[in-house]
Amino acid sequence: MRPRGGVRCRLVARATAAMALPLLVLALLGAVPGAQVLRTITFYSSWMIEQQLYKLDVSWPKLPEYFTGQTFCVGVDPISDLVYVAQRGVNVPKVLVFSENGDFRQAWNSTVEMPHGIFVVSNSTDSSVWITDVGNGKYGHTVKQYSTSGKPVQTLGTPGKPGSALIPLQFDQPAEIFVDQNGDIYIVDGDGGLNNRLLKLTNDFKVMWLHAENGTGAAQFRIPHSVTVDSVGRVWVADRANKRIQVFDKVTGEWLGAWSSCFKEDGPYSVRLTPNEKYLIVAQLNINRVSILAAPPVGSIGDCIVVNIIQMADEVKPHLVDVNVKTGAIYVAAIGSQQVHKYVPLN
Repeated sequence: MRPRGGVRCRLVARATAAMALPLLVLALLGAVPGAQVLRTITFYSSWMIEQQLYKLDVSWPKLPEYFTGQTFCVGVDPISDLVYVAQRGVNVPKVLVFSENGDFRQAWNSTVEMPHGIFVVSNSTDSSVWITDVGNGKYGHTVKQYSTSGKPVQTLGTPGKPGSALIPLQFDQPAEIFVDQNGDIYIVDGDGGLNNRLLKLTNDFKVMWLHAENGTGAAQFRIPHSVTVDSVGRVWVADRANKRIQVFDKVTGEWLGAWSSCFKEDGPYSVRLTPNEKYLIVAQLNINRVSILAAPPVGSIGDCIVVNIIQMADEVKPHLVDVNVKTGAIYVAAIGSQQVHKYVPLN
C-alpha cells in the first residue's frame, strides 16, 4: 500500500538556530582569524535554508503488487541501475529486483531465511549482493554473499548457530554489512541477540579491529543497527537502543565522537550518506521519519543538526535505507507499509 497523506519536510529547531547564529558569529569574530570566521559562517548558514530537499516518486515501483511480504531492507546498484529489496514472510520470494525506473526484473529465494540488511557491491566488472540473515533456522545468524541472480557465493558465520562476541566471525542476529570501495568490510552484529559488535574485516575476512562491549559508554553498543563509511575515513554507526550515532576512525577503530541530541524521540535505525556527503540520511522507525542531518566537516564531529525531515504517514515504519550514489535518490524500506518508497532530490 502507499503511505497515507502527503510528505512534508521542515527545518527542526529553526527558531533556536536563528537566535544562536548571531551569538556564534560574534563569538567567532572575537576569537579566530577572519578567514576561518567566513568558512564557519558559510557552513552554519547553509543549515538556515528552509526548503524541501526531496519529493516522493509516486510512480516507483510501477507495480507495487510485487511486494508480498515485509520489506526490511533495500540496496542500490548504481552501475547496473538496479534496486534489490529483501522481504520477509511465508511463501514469498525473499529478494526482489527492480530497475531504477521501477520495472520489475526478477525474484529469488535461495538460502535466505530472515533477511535484515542488504548491500550491493558493484564495479565495472562484477556485482554481488550481501545479506545479513537473523533467522533462527538452518540458514540464520550469517552474513552471506550472492550473485546478482541469487546464487550463493560464500557464507560468514556458522549457519543456524548463534555465537558470542568471543568468536569474531560467529554472529548472533547480524544487522547490516557495508563494503567499502577498497573491499574492506564493516559489520554491525547485534539486532537484539547476544552480541553488540562493530567489526572491520579485510576483503579476505581477517579481523582488522572490533568493538564488542555492551553498554552506554564510548565505543559500547546496545543494538548497533546500521553502518556506513565516508570518504574521509569515518565510520558511522546507528547505535539504535542507545539513541545515538557513534563515529570511529576507519583505520584504527578509534572512537571519534557521538551524536545524541537529534534522537530524543527515537533512536536511529539506518544511516547513509548523500553522494556529495553533505548530508546523512537517517531512518527513525517508531516516529515514521527520515531525518536529513548536516554532515560535519573534516576533523570535527560535534553534535548533530537536523536540516530537514521527511515525515511519513503513521505506521509506515521506515527500517533501513539506501542512497543511489549516482542520482542521489533515497530508497526507504518500510516494514509497516510493506513496500519501498523512493524519494528524489529536488536540486
